[in-house]
Amino acid sequence: MAEALTTAERTRDLPALDASGWRAVEGRDAIRKVWKFRNFSQAWAFMSRCALAAEKLNHHPEWRNVYNVVDVTLSTHDAHGLTALDVRLAGLMDGFGEGAEVQTDHSLPVLSLCEVRAG
Repeated sequence: MAEALTTAERTRDLPALDASGWRAVEGRDAIRKVWKFRNFSQAWAFMSRCALAAEKLNHHPEWRNVYNVVDVTLSTHDAHGLTALDVRLAGLMDGFGEGAEVQTDHSLPVLSLCEVRAG
């Protein structure tokens, strides 16, 4: 079982994740990031790379995909919060998502290109 991050680990690891667009999830010990790609194909390629990395780590994200948008939340369920696995997977995902727009204000609606064009 993974152990929740210590205060020292949080102080060391979370500022870099925040700088790359990860944000705390209100009411949970979790982090969230929203990537907006140019199209569905790029979003799917990103998800495929992330899925392979997650499988190797045996640590799987909560995620949602609508057309060009991939919305990810990371938390380790058996530890009831953030662990080193979440930090590691977040870093890998950041590398796979280079070039995508990141929506950091999670109070705004997350709209895919299809929704923007239709609206």
